[in-house]
Amino acid sequence: MDWTEITISVKAQDIDRAGDIANMVVPYGIYIEDYRTLEEDALKIARIDLIDQDLLDKDRSRGLIHIYIPKEQAPAEAIAFLTERFEAEGIQHEIVTSRCRNEDWENNWKEFFKPFPVGERLFILPAWESSISAPADGRRVLLIEPGLAFGNGSHETTKLCLQALEPHIRPSCQVLDIGCGSGILSIAALLLGADKALGVDIDALAVKTAKENGKLNDLHPPRYTILEGDLLDKVSGKYDILVANIVADAIITLSTDVGRFLKPDGILIVSGIIDIRAGEVLQALEGADLRVIKEHHENGWHCFEAKIK
Repeated sequence: MDWTEITISVKAQDIDRAGDIANMVVPYGIYIEDYRTLEEDALKIARIDLIDQDLLDKDRSRGLIHIYIPKEQAPAEAIAFLTERFEAEGIQHEIVTSRCRNEDWENNWKEFFKPFPVGERLFILPAWESSISAPADGRRVLLIEPGLAFGNGSHETTKLCLQALEPHIRPSCQVLDIGCGSGILSIAALLLGADKALGVDIDALAVKTAKENGKLNDLHPPRYTILEGDLLDKVSGKYDILVANIVADAIITLSTDVGRFLKPDGILIVSGIIDIRAGEVLQALEGADLRVIKEHHENGWHCFEAKIK
């Protein structure tokens, strides 16, 4: 299978922030070249001090980030997203694209996705490792196969959303997941005890993946429903909890409309907000008569909880 390889060159000191942003595009396929601590890493990981000269000659002042997208997906959207985020963060960068072939790529990344707990009550378990025993502390096991859709729970934006969501779940509550991706937030809400969850996404691949992940966790309509299309066209009614793990621009655009889907005492949880855009999102929410009641942040990413004023 052919892939488009997007290679991003940044200053070495920006590699961590740039890598976090690149992860938002394709969290299933990212490879970083960072040679700042080459000798120390060789000793610590491989326990050797003999290093190939080609590696020793690498430019320590810069880092390279490689991401891979399927050939049927145009790279222009990913490049536009990356360019906007890097410029917003003040990260100088160069982006080039090329074609590559790796028939095993879709599965190679799986070795880096391992089970992990999140919040107080959830345990995220990759579907291909379902033979692993459930933790002894009573956590609910959430099986996930992200495929090519965003959201395996390991990125800060998703973890922040899951942690914010957990204390608000009540047995009778209904949840609306905007831009549901892999469906992980909707599934988590139901495993934590919500009555119903509705996910909506404009990406057909995300919708397909979210439906499959629902089946993995024995969740089906009408309790677990996934729709393809635009929020305003596809969704009606009011919900106890709205979650949106998307990006700052989308949250700002949606802020004027999300209130119509919230019950009077409902809670809105938004994530996917990088540091430099947090102020803009706060301003947009406040301007839409939404009062931010709590903020969570980790490694430069923000998650807000808000209510109708």
